[in-house]
Amino acid sequence: MNMPARMLRMLSLLQGRREWTGAELAERLGVTDRTVRRDVERLRELGYPVSGTTGSAGGYRLASGRDLPPLLLSDDEAVAVAVALGTAIGSAVEESAVRALAKLEQVLPDRLRRRVRAVGSAVARVPLGGGTPADPAVLGMLAAACRDREAVRFTLRGTSRKVEPHKLVTVYRHWYLLAWDPSRADWRTFRVDRIGSPTPTGHRFPHRVPPVDPVAFVARSLTSAPYRWTATALVDAPADVVAARLPSALPGKVEPVTARTCRVHLGAHTVEPIAAELLLIAADHTLEASAELRAALAEVATRLTGTRPAPRGARGSR
Repeated sequence: MNMPARMLRMLSLLQGRREWTGAELAERLGVTDRTVRRDVERLRELGYPVSGTTGSAGGYRLASGRDLPPLLLSDDEAVAVAVALGTAIGSAVEESAVRALAKLEQVLPDRLRRRVRAVGSAVARVPLGGGTPADPAVLGMLAAACRDREAVRFTLRGTSRKVEPHKLVTVYRHWYLLAWDPSRADWRTFRVDRIGSPTPTGHRFPHRVPPVDPVAFVARSLTSAPYRWTATALVDAPADVVAARLPSALPGKVEPVTARTCRVHLGAHTVEPIAAELLLIAADHTLEASAELRAALAEVATRLTGTRPAPRGARGSR
């Protein structure tokens, strides 16, 4: 199939947004409205279901369906997709990424397959543990709802919720949905693998902007979660130095106090992660923690040094 680069660009635009006006497409492509109409007709002849409406609010939309022709990608786009799928291996969507990458490599020309494999052989990743696999279908539906500003309904811990999705954020192999919750009149964060039966409602909502960047908002939600153990360390080292030493330095976890000191917020459901982060800080610090947590950390120290006291009678007994 021989398709001009301009039509490929139009396909890319139609796939990236729910609907475009003819004037918007013409401006993006640098052509006239008449050329846009002609290219749309050509796409329809090739089998692409481009629907259109007339009038001042009219526009063009690429419909979905089982009969949609194969997606056309430029060389750079095909390589970018393959590399992105390769980096997704080891993530919460690993299984789907492996299947998609295998299918893509089967249809790539030899010249592109060599480029993809060259990138793969030159890149090394640090494997991440933990995480719950995310359902790609759920991620796709939620992503579309974020893009189209369409409310979704789902169940969470047996309760029905209806929210206005804003952004999907991935943190350490977990996916989170940042959404406006009308019933609480506030922004909320939901872990995607805990969302049950998400369904688009067809209801459109006005554009909203969260009070902070979505990544920062989700990070703040995670660092302020109700953990079993919490503590604060006042560290004798600059904030940027300490943050670089911690593998999970989410925004807000390390706060500068002065140019040479910082405050680190610690929280976990078990004591071992807190002990590990205190070791990774690798600097003098003053720990603000409960007596119970201090005792638990002392127990960890005895295990690390192997200085656990022997049971009574274990020494000198015959």
